Amino acid sequence: MASPDMLVNALTTMLVTLDPPGLAPVFLGLTVGMTGIQRRHVAFRGSLIAFGILALFALFGSNVLGLLGISIGAFRIAGGLLLFWISFEMVFEKRQERKEKTSQAAITIDHLHNIAVFPLALPLIAGPGAISATVLLAGAFPGPFDRALLIGVIALIMMLVYVTLLVAERLDRFLGVTGRAILTRLLGVILAALSVQFVLDGVRSAFNL
Repeated sequence: MASPDMLVNALTTMLVTLDPPGLAPVFLGLTVGMTGIQRRHVAFRGSLIAFGILALFALFGSNVLGLLGISIGAFRIAGGLLLFWISFEMVFEKRQERKEKTSQAAITIDHLHNIAVFPLALPLIAGPGAISATVLLAGAFPGPFDRALLIGVIALIMMLVYVTLLVAERLDRFLGVTGRAILTRLLGVILAALSVQFVLDGVRSAFNL
C-alpha cells in the first residue's frame, strides 16, 4: 500500500509539472472574446479530457512500456531527464513563452473551435511532462488500490487546474508579471530536484543497486 510520503511526492510532482498558475495567462489568451459561460465550458471540458488522458497512462502506461521492451528503470531515467528539461525551461522562462506561442497558433488555425481538446487538454495540460510524470509515478503504485489512489491524486490536481482556470483573470491580475515569474521559477527548482530523484531511482532500478 502507498505510504503518505509516496502520496505527497505524487501530489507535488503532478502539481509542479502541471503548473496551474502558469496555465492561467495562456488560458486567457486562448479564450479571448469568450463569455464567462463559454470559458467555464472550455475549462471544464479541457480539464476532463486531460484527466482521462492521464488516467489512461496511469492505468496502462507501464503495460505499454512492457510491450515495447522498455524497463521502468529506463523510463524513469528518460522521464527524469525530460522533467529536468521542463524545469530548466521554467527557471529560465522558456516554457511560458512556448505555451503562449502554442495558444497563438491555435487561435490562428482553428479559430477557437475545439480549443478544449487542442491545445488546452493536449498538450498544455496533459503534455509530455505530465504524461511522463504519470507513468513514472504509476511504477511506484503497482497494486490496484495504489493505482486508484494515484488516479485520485490526478483527479484532485485536475480539480485544482479547473478552479485555477475559472479564476484565471483574477489570479493573473493578482500575481502580475513579477509574481508569476517568481512562482514559475520556484516550481521549476522543485521540479528539478524531483526529476533528479527520478533519475537516481531509475539508475538503482536498472542496475539493481
